[in-house]
Amino acid sequence: MKTPSCADTGPLAPGWAGAAAAAATGDHAYLRALLDAEAALTRAQAALGLAPAQAAAAVDEAAAPAGFDLRSLAERTREGGNPVIPLVEDLTEAVGAEYGPYVHRGATSQDIMDTATMLVAARTLDIVLADLGRTERALARLAAEHRDTPMPGRTLTQHAVPTTFGLKAAGWRSLVLDARDRVTAVRDGLPAQLGGAAGTLAAFTAYGAEDATGLPAAYARELGLREPLLPWHTLRTPIADLAGCLAFTVGALGKLAADVLTLSRTEIAEVAEGSGGGSSAMPHKANPVRSTLIAAAARRAPQLAATLYGSLAAEDERPAGAWHAEWEPLRDLLRLTGGAARDAAELTEGLRVHPDTMREHLGLTHGLIVSERLSAELAPLLGRTRAKELLTELARRTYAEGQPLAGLLAGEPALRDVALDELTDPARYTGSAGVLTDRALERR
Repeated sequence: MKTPSCADTGPLAPGWAGAAAAAATGDHAYLRALLDAEAALTRAQAALGLAPAQAAAAVDEAAAPAGFDLRSLAERTREGGNPVIPLVEDLTEAVGAEYGPYVHRGATSQDIMDTATMLVAARTLDIVLADLGRTERALARLAAEHRDTPMPGRTLTQHAVPTTFGLKAAGWRSLVLDARDRVTAVRDGLPAQLGGAAGTLAAFTAYGAEDATGLPAAYARELGLREPLLPWHTLRTPIADLAGCLAFTVGALGKLAADVLTLSRTEIAEVAEGSGGGSSAMPHKANPVRSTLIAAAARRAPQLAATLYGSLAAEDERPAGAWHAEWEPLRDLLRLTGGAARDAAELTEGLRVHPDTMREHLGLTHGLIVSERLSAELAPLLGRTRAKELLTELARRTYAEGQPLAGLLAGEPALRDVALDELTDPARYTGSAGVLTDRALERR
């Protein structure tokens, strides 16, 4: 038997297991980001003449993740409440006596932890954006291909009026683009964190900086992050923005998944996942697994975001607990979003559409799906009151007798010259669905 491992490999989290976002948010990824943040701090100080260039080179060389013991760091994290404290000890030792004093000089643990979190978020959001791009392109193809494919529109679970699958796919794509825009804005605005013990940058002036306010900008440049206007130790807008865009993205993809789950039911079968999952007990099943995993993520994301929003109420210049409460839910939310984006790309690229089934379902109500149209068209011919009375009576008979509405309408003398077959054809009552689809596809 193999020795048990403490690695979080995701057997209970198929929504993100194996996704690129899993690697981008794993323990090794966080270790790399923490070391990147420490090395960049020394480089920034060297660039401003506050540290020797040799010190920056020494810290860069020592800040290789392979040289650090993650298990030891985790075990020692309890002593100070965050992983930066034991990491700085190990990095200082690895740099050596001559340049070790320049490791972490002037910074506080939260500077490094927050900055590392921004790096992890940036690297993960880049992955999410790539998968959202795949999803958008797949949905654009579906919307264009099925621009005029009629299907039942459903409201409150019942057939309402006809729509088109193209318009439905265009709507999904619109949500994906909304998510892309939000993720892009947040990604571009992720800031570095640098303020020192209480957000005053005082330690950097003690180490020789005449004006320490230029250091955060130099630090941000080293990392490829946005320069912060102020230290944001207890001004958690970046975390709240992350929470919002991530929860929105998972919810937007959850809408797509919810529709696919409904439309792929055995008794509906208007769409199907390209490669459904199997069942341990029922060999005949091809379960909509991608949609299921996205739907599961959509149920978890709001609660994770709520925890992050709750941490906005952080006391003083550095908080006890509010900051610490963010780490796990933010990582979980990044993982869920990355996994959902991956699954959405695979789902939409392989989605199978069944237009014949959609057309067949338009006839399930024997023509009543166009009752809205008939109300409008018959009122000028029969009068509004008579048209309503007639349609109400014929709707009752249609349900009771299973007769086509067009045939029952043909028995009305005043309608003998009306082209009832055309008037009751659901495919001829999709309104401006095609034009709306075209308009939606103009958005890039």
